[in-house]
Amino acid sequence: MTFDDYYALTQLYADYASAVDSGQWDLWPEFFTEECSYRLQPRENHERGFALATLSFESKGMLKDRVYGIKETLYHDPYYQRHVVGAPLVRKAQGDRFECEANYAVFRTKFSELSTVFNVGRSIDVIVRTSEGLKFESRLMVYDSEMIPNAIIYPI
Repeated sequence: MTFDDYYALTQLYADYASAVDSGQWDLWPEFFTEECSYRLQPRENHERGFALATLSFESKGMLKDRVYGIKETLYHDPYYQRHVVGAPLVRKAQGDRFECEANYAVFRTKFSELSTVFNVGRSIDVIVRTSEGLKFESRLMVYDSEMIPNAIIYPI
């Protein structure tokens, strides 16, 4: 793995966090390949090998459908979110494919309220080089707490 590859991976993680924190939801699916997987799963289920996930999307089309839901059909109390993402740990680099992990913390701020810790965990990612740059082929967000407040509307 070269320095340029690691820099590109780090930039991908930073750009992803910036996009989901900005509320520009149409940007989110563009971080993924067409045939992709995005799952949000509690740590207990992940460690025990249970398939049950809080959110599970199996294509870029499903991610776009979620964006439509966020913007047009889901009714929820709006909030801001802010990601703090650790440096990616590259577990395996082989050609144009990278297996990485990164710790994350997401803070949520509802209008006229104090910020709170919303979700904390790690991402387990497969990232591939495409003609458009690095993209997530799979993204498994494993959150530490089994409890989530009400619902998860926005992508983690």
